[in-house]
Amino acid sequence: MAVWTAWKPCRREVFVQIVPWDSDRAAEIIAEHALKEGPTLPILHGLQKAFGYIPDEAIPMVARALNLSRAEIHGVVSFYHDFRHAPAGRHVLKLCRAEACQSMGAEPLAAHVKARLGADWGETAADGSITLEPVFCLGLCACAPSGMMDGRVMGRLDKSRIDTVIAKAAAP
Repeated sequence: MAVWTAWKPCRREVFVQIVPWDSDRAAEIIAEHALKEGPTLPILHGLQKAFGYIPDEAIPMVARALNLSRAEIHGVVSFYHDFRHAPAGRHVLKLCRAEACQSMGAEPLAAHVKARLGADWGETAADGSITLEPVFCLGLCACAPSGMMDGRVMGRLDKSRIDTVIAKAAAP
């Protein structure tokens, strides 16, 4: 059963079909990219695009296809922050953790968001509405603290503004 999710970068709506884990589909994705130069990242991006995350079952498949160890593939997946180990919520909220945002109140803002969602970094709110992720600099240092909701950047965040963003995302 496919799940359709909306992603709204740059104020336009793009629909991506996310499917449940399917080893045959994973094998197709791996085969599509395996003969390319530097295939690891394209394969992992393809898997995440199809399934919404990198399933644990896919790691040994990728390792076998590329003649690498499972540890090497796991290392790539865990190194890059944008690869997920579990499906994300309906929306993804990234809060900047860099120094400029920290100096402008990002830490108390992050604590407020975590309490409001009942989720820590890398976790999804119990209602499945929002996944909270850290990001290290969005380039909005002059507008700190900053964040990004579903690819749309936001500056000068405070508790009131972030509460509005969360309320909109949590609405059905």
